[in-house]
This record gives sequence, C-alpha cells and structure tokens, in this order.
Amino acid sequence: MLIETPRLRHAKGAEPQSLATEPITTTEALAAACERMARHPFVTVDTEFLRESTYYPLLCVAQMASPAEAVVIDTLAKHIDLAPFYALMANEQVTKVFHAARQDIEIVWHQAKLIPRPLFDTQVAAMVLGYGDAISYEQLVHRVTGGTLDKSNRFTDWTRRPLTPAQIAYALSDVTHLREVYLALSANLAERGRINWVDEEMEILTSPDTYRADPETAWERMKSRARKAKELSVLIEVATWREREAQARDVPRGRVLKDEAVGDIAVQAPTTPERLAALRSLPKGFERSKWGQDILDAVKRGIARDPKTLPHFERTRSHANAGATVELLKVLLRMTAEEHGVAPKVIATSDDLERIVADDHADIRALKGWRRELFGEKALALKHGDLALAIADSRVVAIDRP
Repeated sequence: MLIETPRLRHAKGAEPQSLATEPITTTEALAAACERMARHPFVTVDTEFLRESTYYPLLCVAQMASPAEAVVIDTLAKHIDLAPFYALMANEQVTKVFHAARQDIEIVWHQAKLIPRPLFDTQVAAMVLGYGDAISYEQLVHRVTGGTLDKSNRFTDWTRRPLTPAQIAYALSDVTHLREVYLALSANLAERGRINWVDEEMEILTSPDTYRADPETAWERMKSRARKAKELSVLIEVATWREREAQARDVPRGRVLKDEAVGDIAVQAPTTPERLAALRSLPKGFERSKWGQDILDAVKRGIARDPKTLPHFERTRSHANAGATVELLKVLLRMTAEEHGVAPKVIATSDDLERIVADDHADIRALKGWRRELFGEKALALKHGDLALAIADSRVVAIDRP
C-alpha cells in the first residue's frame, strides 16, 4: 500500500519553482541551468528521440527538472554544446531519475561514453513495489499522484523547429510529474526495506556491457529456429555481418536484413547465389547484390566454424517433463509475486525458469540474493518434489512434502 505522496520542499535559499516556456538553445544557458540543478540531491530526466531510420538514436530534445525548476534543452540547436548536460549526468552527488531508463541511457552512452550515476528508475521501483510488469509512465503517474498526462504530442516530429508550445509543455510535464513519483516510490521502498532490491537492478542499467552493441553477440537478441550446430554457426556469422553493416550505414537492422531472412539463411545455409535466390524472405534480385555475396561469405564462415567454439546451450526440453515443470514453476512464481507484492518479472523470467529446470546451479539472478530467498529455494524444492502446490480456500498454496 502506498504512503501519502510527499510534497516537494525547498531548501533554504532554493530558487522558486519555475517552468521554462522556451527551450534552451545555447551552451551558456545550458551550463547555467545545469549548475543550478547540481545544487539539488536529484534531477528527473527524459529524452525525445527518433530512431526509425537510423541505427543509433537521434537525440532531439532533453528535459530535466530539479525540485526548483524544469527546463527543455533543444539538443539540435546549431550552436549548443551538450557537455554541461553530460557533466551533470556524470555528477555522482546528484541522483538522476528516469522512467524506463534503458533507451535514454543508451543515448547518453553512445554520445558521451558515460552512464548517469547514481541512477533511479521509477519503472523498476514500481515493479519491486508490485505495480505490475513494465508499468507505463502515464499509468504510474495516475496511480501514485492521481494526476493525468496529456500524451497527444508523444508521437509528434521532434526534429521540426521551432518546437511548439504544446511540445514544450508535454516535455516539461514528463519530468515535473516524475519528481512526485520519485519521492513517493523512494519513501515506499525505504518503508518496506526494499531499496537494496532496486539497487541490484540499477547495477545492470549502469553497466556499460548493457549498452555495447557488440556485433559478435547480435545473434543472442534473435528468436530463431536454429537448433543444430551448423545452423547456430551460420546464424552467428550472418547476424554479426548484419550488425556491422547496420552500424556502418547507421540504419536499422531490418533495413539491412529482416530477422526472418536471417533465420531462414541460418537454417538453409545457402552457399550459391541460386540457393540464396530461392529464399522467399529475401527481396527479388538480392542474390546479385554486393550484400548477397557478403551473406554467402558469412554462410561459408559459419559452415567452416569448429563446433567446439560455439556457445553452450542448456537444452531444457530434453529433460523428461521439462515443459510441465516449467509450467508449475510459473504458478509458484505468480503465487510468490502476489504474496510479496512484487512484479513476477523482477523475480524471474521465463528463461530463468527453464534454466532452473535444466540446472540447480544455473548462473541466474533468480538463484541469488533476495530472489533466492523469496523464490529460488522454493523453485528448487518444487523441482525435486520437496514442495507441492495445492488449492486451499480458492488460493494456490505451497505445502512442504516429507
């Protein structure tokens, strides 16, 4: 149950609360705003960006709010240097508050090779406090503060200039509401002794490995039918080629090659232009292009690869009754999440459950720290028949078995 939302209080000598009506377009104005915000214990941050036609996101607008003011930064202004903004993001005396921070941090990492620290993600905090999996910002604002957001400008063209008053108002509302959400959630976390739960999640969001787009690991993000060693080898090589090509051309991966086509190539492993042309997931004539030859070369590298160099996969489905065991673990997970008021996704993912079935010592977060105490130990007990699930008074309950 949420405690009453704390009100923003001003320290002695703090500026009165103010909202910018015009965006910041000069380095001098940005430096002054960042200097003022650095005097406060936290700032809320959001960004507006486009990436429909590029590999790397194009930062169009950044907005920030301290307890005293809120500003909008025109990051596309001709004569602005964002160095003061990035210096504030790196200032470890100021907590940076985001909602669903991953994409915002990806932008900062790509442009400045730094990660905002310390970090607080209100979406993660909301999951830890039982608001459900990946709650939207609009829903969270309403549930915490009772307020509503005007999202009519969410999908406007943020590259157009000048920015309209409606766009500026929209951008400001995102970070001003976030102040109250942050104060309420952080107080609730402290009250329930779960601050360290969120801290563990922040370790992932503040790890550079989370944002490095390594072409060699691009295949891991794909859902593919590749199961055999040769298929996996080809998948890795083709996905690596596609990632490098997308980065070099700064276009979305799908503009280079659709996921479906990468999967088909992995399974069919075409080594000639004729066999490549037979794949229906590729555009007509693709086999005659420069990229067609690149793909054939990638396929040949995959076929020639030593299977011993392939990543190790735990094949859960090879275990007897593995599917049924996973389904039981899902019931246990939901029961545990409801009992403790935590979003199931924070405790364990479907992949975690499959890996628990495959290996008692799987290197996953569900079997470490507070997650193991809350769920992991019970999951292992259920797997080995030391725990049973039953229905009592219309509720699922766990029963220890002798």
